[in-house]
Amino acid sequence: MKLNGLTIGVPKEIMKGERRVAATPDTVAKMVKEGAKVLVEAGAGAGAYFLDEDYSGHGAQIVNDVCDLYSKADIILKVKEPQYNHEKDRHEVNMMRKGQCIVTFLHPASPGNHDMVRQLAKNDIVSLTLDGVPRISRAQAMDALTSMSTVAGYKSVLLAANRLPKFIPMIGTAIGMIQPSNVMVIGTGVAGLQAIATAKRLGAVVHAVDIRPDACEQAKSVGAKVVETGVPAEVAIGKGGYAQHLSEDWLKKEREVLKGIVPKMDIIILSALVPGKIAPVLITEEMVKSMKIGSVIMDIAIDQGGNCAVTQAGEVTEKYGVTLDGTKNIPGMLPTSSTWMFANNIYNFLCNLVQDGKITINTEDQIIASSLVTYKGEIVHAGAREAMRI
Repeated sequence: MKLNGLTIGVPKEIMKGERRVAATPDTVAKMVKEGAKVLVEAGAGAGAYFLDEDYSGHGAQIVNDVCDLYSKADIILKVKEPQYNHEKDRHEVNMMRKGQCIVTFLHPASPGNHDMVRQLAKNDIVSLTLDGVPRISRAQAMDALTSMSTVAGYKSVLLAANRLPKFIPMIGTAIGMIQPSNVMVIGTGVAGLQAIATAKRLGAVVHAVDIRPDACEQAKSVGAKVVETGVPAEVAIGKGGYAQHLSEDWLKKEREVLKGIVPKMDIIILSALVPGKIAPVLITEEMVKSMKIGSVIMDIAIDQGGNCAVTQAGEVTEKYGVTLDGTKNIPGMLPTSSTWMFANNIYNFLCNLVQDGKITINTEDQIIASSLVTYKGEIVHAGAREAMRI
């Protein structure tokens, strides 16, 4: 049995508004079948409508004190990066012990997470981030970033529509025709494509921006009008088909293109990411200032720093009459669907990480190598080291 002898801990998420959980009763049953002992904090699944009795009925042990869970588990499975637990007056990192392993979304390149990552290294925690899973065939079933991007792209458009002070579709009335809203999606990966499809279903005129030719073609296929950036394919495309980190010169050229389009938009969805690196700033403060009063920017790249220079992480603010939404846990707003996807992704990742009941940090394995953040007291993640200038 692959997980034989290991104790897996699933704590309740403590980020404000986070309703997801890292395991469902079904994935608990799979872990138990593979020989693991599974500890689930009481109430951990309630936000996603998975009850304690559902977990215990599938073989989990319900733990009332999260400190007890952290002290006993060999591997911690979480959705979001470790946070300060105000109820316990301790940071979750400091509940962990030397040599313990955590698998979650760490977003280690994001400046707001640097201190937490440093503390993981200091405490000699083995940490792996799911946003580091590479886009390769073998890793598809572990790709939680893609799963959550699907949710974020869909929900971001609904949130923006709710904040917009006008109709999205064209509306015919007795006193005239109301024109449809203009939506621009920047970054047409999984989240962006889902955002385009959702905006189209709502009746918007949708524009799409991506530096990758293939991504532009996909955007066209779901009905978007593509805005050409002029960035050459050899500069734009990185490993695995993801966007490449652009030089400042190319970023300036892309911003110049956007500068002429941004004022015409009612909604902008920002989802341009470079794996393992800080998200590129594509919308400047001056561009925000040029937008129509009442416009909305949804910065769903915020977990990696954000694509808009003035978005506040975790906050919804207004500047120059434009609503700037930096909500960090959009997938948590669809907790049942997102938990089902996430729990299966992390279970598959766990089965790749563990061999014969032992955590195996095989740096020859592309999945492990690109996901590993801290190991043997060191920060080893390339994107985090670059962002921290280590």
